[in-house]
Amino acid sequence: MEDLGDMGLLTVRAAAERMGIGYSTLKQWIFQGKIRTTKTAGGHHRMSETEVDRLLARQTPSVQPQSRRTKRSTGLIVALSGRNRLRGFVEEVRIDGLLGQVRLRIGDQTLTAVVTSDALNELKLRRGDDALAIIKSTEVMIAREAEEREVPARRRRARR
Repeated sequence: MEDLGDMGLLTVRAAAERMGIGYSTLKQWIFQGKIRTTKTAGGHHRMSETEVDRLLARQTPSVQPQSRRTKRSTGLIVALSGRNRLRGFVEEVRIDGLLGQVRLRIGDQTLTAVVTSDALNELKLRRGDDALAIIKSTEVMIAREAEEREVPARRRRARR
């Protein structure tokens, strides 16, 4: 590990997001020694912004001269308008006929989504993969659970 001094340091998760790759992929590259990092006093890896820029420059193809042909879409989504994003990992994927089910673990919570089997096949999700749940709904309900305490056996009726 190198001492990267006072340069801007990013967490591994922030660096992975900036690079457009999965957190687990970046961690593997660190453990394989492919990426220069520094460790905090607590043993956490940090990446300098210059290291992230170096890796991005290596991945970015050189600029091709503009041609008069129309640009074709690659099908790769680079931005999405949904703002309610929950990051987690795939706990289970089941496909049965037309529909499939994905169970995503987000912290200590589980989110289950039912989607078409075509969409699941296209996503190629497998157990343990990192994934995002993007919530877009016309209705959102919020509830609050009652605190545990004794409920009186008899309630008083309001006098009129």
